[in-house]
Amino acid sequence: MRVMRAADYKRMPWKNGGGETVEIAVFPPQASLDDFGWRISMATVATDGPFSAFSGIDRTLSILDGAGMVLSIAERSPVVLDAVSAPHAFPADVETSARLIDGPITDLNVMTRRGMFRHTVERRTGPGSITGDGTVRLILCGAGELTAESGSRAVKLEPLDVLLLDEGENVEIPKAGIFYLVAISAVAPHFV
Repeated sequence: MRVMRAADYKRMPWKNGGGETVEIAVFPPQASLDDFGWRISMATVATDGPFSAFSGIDRTLSILDGAGMVLSIAERSPVVLDAVSAPHAFPADVETSARLIDGPITDLNVMTRRGMFRHTVERRTGPGSITGDGTVRLILCGAGELTAESGSRAVKLEPLDVLLLDEGENVEIPKAGIFYLVAISAVAPHFV
């Protein structure tokens, strides 16, 4: 298992120029916003407004911090997301906008290129057990600290740190704590 610390993530402007995103991981490595297969990032949203459009991309959004937002996606009914809501999946290539409920929020954004990769995002609370099963599996620490144990190795995660699991690796989260489990799999083996 590999630890990625929040202080080491790459910072870059939003695609629409309206803010800053913090890139946690991207595939292939060094891919741009136009050619990634998958991408995991966080952003602080400080004002109401439109989301950047990403053609051919599926997206899941989770609120990590703040009161939340009302998300309007194409012609669907608005969705209220807050820090206790389940992650919300939607296509990133349809008109989407957000209205903040009460001040800025920080979100977790997972995106995969449709037809190449698929993903799931779960908000979980420890204790629990997770197995690396051939997909890319990341654990992002939510509020507070989290300890992950694999065999005789224990890793302490601070808020927004990430643990990347190796294939077949079993990890135990022995104590209570909030975390996000991201799983990404290739639609066809040649995309890995």
